[in-house]
Amino acid sequence: MKYKMINIMLLICIIGLAIFAVGVGKINLINIDPKTAHTIFYNIRLPRVLVAIFVGSALATSGVILQGLLQNPLADAYTLGIASGGAFGACLAIYVNLTLGINMPIQIFAILFSFLVIGIVLWLSKVKGELESTNVIIAGIIVGSIFSAGLSLLKSLADEDVASMVYWLMGNLSSKPLNKVVVLGVVMLICFVIAYGYMGQLNIITLGRREANSVGISYDFLYRLLMIIAVTLTAFSVSLCGIIGFVGLIVPHLCRIFIGADNRKVLPMSALLGALFLLLADTLTRTVLQHEIPVGVLTTMVGGPFFIYIFIAKKR
Repeated sequence: MKYKMINIMLLICIIGLAIFAVGVGKINLINIDPKTAHTIFYNIRLPRVLVAIFVGSALATSGVILQGLLQNPLADAYTLGIASGGAFGACLAIYVNLTLGINMPIQIFAILFSFLVIGIVLWLSKVKGELESTNVIIAGIIVGSIFSAGLSLLKSLADEDVASMVYWLMGNLSSKPLNKVVVLGVVMLICFVIAYGYMGQLNIITLGRREANSVGISYDFLYRLLMIIAVTLTAFSVSLCGIIGFVGLIVPHLCRIFIGADNRKVLPMSALLGALFLLLADTLTRTVLQHEIPVGVLTTMVGGPFFIYIFIAKKR
């Protein structure tokens, strides 16, 4: 009952905040002509609110899956280098666009490099043909560091044009075409439905390969499937909005504090709380603050200290 009530309250808060968010901003829609108000609403505010909801849910869902698979509370897309790979791919496309004048699709490059990273990580993690969670984390850190170095190289080569890369890397939800936002929403929904169907099995495989195989669960198949889902969610989010940190790390922790470690409950609550958290952060950046800052900066500023607090509290 407590779990259902929390989810209902989160859903009501998301709907209420979304209605508020599309109605507020630098321009009052009531005081301008209907045609301009219609353009601002459908082309600027509505896509921004939707992308905050979808990306927040996607990153939180990805965090739940990765922490369950790797049995590590610090696991997320950044631990495995997925975000670094996506960022490298996007910045490579930006660099080519700026220097050579070739129109390279930033989103596609970000998605491709995210999957390239996880493919390398899973290949490096095999021991005698079987995946080992400990090796996945180590390989993720190594591969992620390599792509982070490549990202630094691109920024140094960009010289005066580095500002466009830096701005993208800070995470930004504005100016997203509605059709791309809808695609992200569809991908997020499909991945969530598939992942939710396997959360009971994820509870079991966290006990180990032998226990999973003893009840008829294919450990490696499920591991790869859920990893692909987590990477897909992160890749599409990063490709559209850049780097938005700590959502996938903190939100699952908060949910486990309230309802325990059952992933069948943690996943839906994390998706809702992630959406609410990012929507609230983005609304604050564009309405309360005098100068709008990228939402990725705010989530890191809030999420970093809060995660330190949780870490210290758990140690005590």
